[in-house]
Amino acid sequence: MMQRGTLLKLLLTISLLSSLAPLCAAQSTLAPDPSERLLADVQEFWSSPALSTSHLRPVRPVSTGTEDHGSYTLEVVGVKWRPADNIDLYVMKPKGVAKPPVILYLYGHPSDVDRFQDAQFQKLVTRDGFAAVGFVSALEGPRFHNRGVTKSFVSELQESLATSAHDVQLILDYLERRGDLDMTRVGMYAQGSGASIAILASAVDPRIRVLDTIDPWGDWPDWLAGSPLVPEKDRAEYLKPDFLKNVEGLDPVEWLPRVQAKSFRLQDVTIEPNTPANAKKKLRLAVPVALGHATIQLYQTPEEVAALVRQNKSLEWIQHELRALDNNQAAASNQPPGK
Repeated sequence: MMQRGTLLKLLLTISLLSSLAPLCAAQSTLAPDPSERLLADVQEFWSSPALSTSHLRPVRPVSTGTEDHGSYTLEVVGVKWRPADNIDLYVMKPKGVAKPPVILYLYGHPSDVDRFQDAQFQKLVTRDGFAAVGFVSALEGPRFHNRGVTKSFVSELQESLATSAHDVQLILDYLERRGDLDMTRVGMYAQGSGASIAILASAVDPRIRVLDTIDPWGDWPDWLAGSPLVPEKDRAEYLKPDFLKNVEGLDPVEWLPRVQAKSFRLQDVTIEPNTPANAKKKLRLAVPVALGHATIQLYQTPEEVAALVRQNKSLEWIQHELRALDNNQAAASNQPPGK
């Protein structure tokens, strides 16, 4: 019988969570500056993951410069499109590849930027000729500030989900402007609440060509009623009709059938406890497997998880699917809505 501690370590490893670097609230690359006044009139609506009803204006990115790490380079770029919300993008590129395909990495609550600062992670995500862009969602790590002690990603769930889905689209805009990445081959690898955000973003933006999700949150009434990530003292508040009404339009169960990725996989570690079993079932049932581009991968025992970790195949599927994309088809359908 596998001990609980060993199982948890395996679950963290399959999600590429670095256990080597301690959690730390890293400082953003963007200090307060006059650009704040340029954002005074931004408007953002949290009712939808689509950007069509919001008005966000990116300011000039700030880069720390490119660091050479032998087989790859690292650049930390600060981007910003709403007041007092600086986002650090960890851009990792393999050397010797002119315009590599790129995979976005977004992990779940609670998370920080520490894994993106870990050399082992950087080598893993760039070693097969792929670029990687890591960032954290709203109200996580260095993006959580100027909030009361009772606030969190979960307490502000509507804001956390909607603004982060908007961020994904604006990050793709920035990556297109760079001109040094193959934007016909964009993938996204996401876990937990990050997987929920990735589903929302993929449903409104076709530029995410391949989407690989692990244990997304969803089915908000059941999730909020049963997830151990919800503090018991606050649970009744989150189950009130007003709170549920605010997040019902951002439920991955409803958006999963609209995912636009050409290849989509939902990985479900059924023994992972953060999402209740009934919510996991509803998420699986919502995956459009009948369309032929979506698959479900179940891991039902600690041994199955251990085998995946031991074989070090976490990125094998998404990389294979990105390589398999037809260039002409990718270029023809690589336009976001309204462009």
